[in-house]
Amino acid sequence: MKYLLKSEVEKLNLEDRVVSINRVAKTVKGGRNIRFTALVVVGNSNGVVGVGTGKATEVPEAIRKATENAKKHMIQVPLVGTTIPHRIQGAEGAGRVLLMPAVEGTGIIAGGPVRAICELAGYKDIKAKNLGTSNPRNIINACINAFYNMKTVEEVARLRGISVEEFDY
Repeated sequence: MKYLLKSEVEKLNLEDRVVSINRVAKTVKGGRNIRFTALVVVGNSNGVVGVGTGKATEVPEAIRKATENAKKHMIQVPLVGTTIPHRIQGAEGAGRVLLMPAVEGTGIIAGGPVRAICELAGYKDIKAKNLGTSNPRNIINACINAFYNMKTVEEVARLRGISVEEFDY
């Protein structure tokens, strides 16, 4: 699992998905300053995904900033066929996400923000459950945390100093 370099990101054929847009207001002397925040997921549907946020006075500008931020925070996620290597739970703040592998043909069984990130990461068969908060930012961060902590059989075998054939799973 690693973060991607800028030169690697530019070579990818990325698509983005807006997960949430929120209107925020700051009260100042002359009244209220209204801005918009955007949460965007970017991925290539083949094991690379990133999440970013942006804030601006106009919605399109907030989405553009969020997309640029997401491209700066891209990670490589492990794919085992069309699913994840093992069951894992990710946490961020009060948000927790439980990700479970599924057999081929199951599809993506997940709620809003987790569905978007799983589709753009390239998972076709996965089951997910949001535990705790329903805040999209915390759910997305918990999902990224889970992806970042996943290990493939090859990685675990290398850490234990044995070959994959010797691995008992």
